[in-house]
Amino acid sequence: MFLVAVPATETLTQGERDKGIAELEGSKKAFLDATKGLSEAQWNFKQAPDRWSVAECADHIALAEGFIFGRITDGVMKTPLTPEKRSATAGKDDKLVPMLQDRTHKATAPEPIDPTKTPMSGPDAVKKFLESRAKTEDFIKTTQEDLRDHIYDHPVPAIGAMDAYQWVLFLSGHTRRHTLQILEVKADPNFPKM
Repeated sequence: MFLVAVPATETLTQGERDKGIAELEGSKKAFLDATKGLSEAQWNFKQAPDRWSVAECADHIALAEGFIFGRITDGVMKTPLTPEKRSATAGKDDKLVPMLQDRTHKATAPEPIDPTKTPMSGPDAVKKFLESRAKTEDFIKTTQEDLRDHIYDHPVPAIGAMDAYQWVLFLSGHTRRHTLQILEVKADPNFPKM
């Protein structure tokens, strides 16, 4: 009788898990701090007709949280394990969040996460975000799945291949990107005082 050795699925290291949790908690805090205590006029102020209000930014963040997390769990994690593709994801852990915070590169939101298509109030967006973020945080805290060998290409070629762990960092970086957009709206000289 011969036993065949099957490679064990690797889960995250404690350091990776801690870094992912810290990143998710940090981007959540930044978003909550940026939206705390706003009046209705402040939520709805627009710098220009073609620019998003704070409420629309919050709406987009809330929708994107569930959308991207769904892409991770229903897309990335369902791909076959491809450890041979790890070289395509090497070095991206520390680059994704800063890259997403570079607001000189603009993008158009896909329809499912376009806040002009699914308007909700700012407080409702915050509530929806917190519900979705709790699922994301629970996933990174508890998963025993191999997040490094499930690799999936981002639709933007400049971003390219990311493993499931990097998709979680990407999600957090996306929150930070649009939190910066909220801060830009709030810094406008015409932003309501109350």
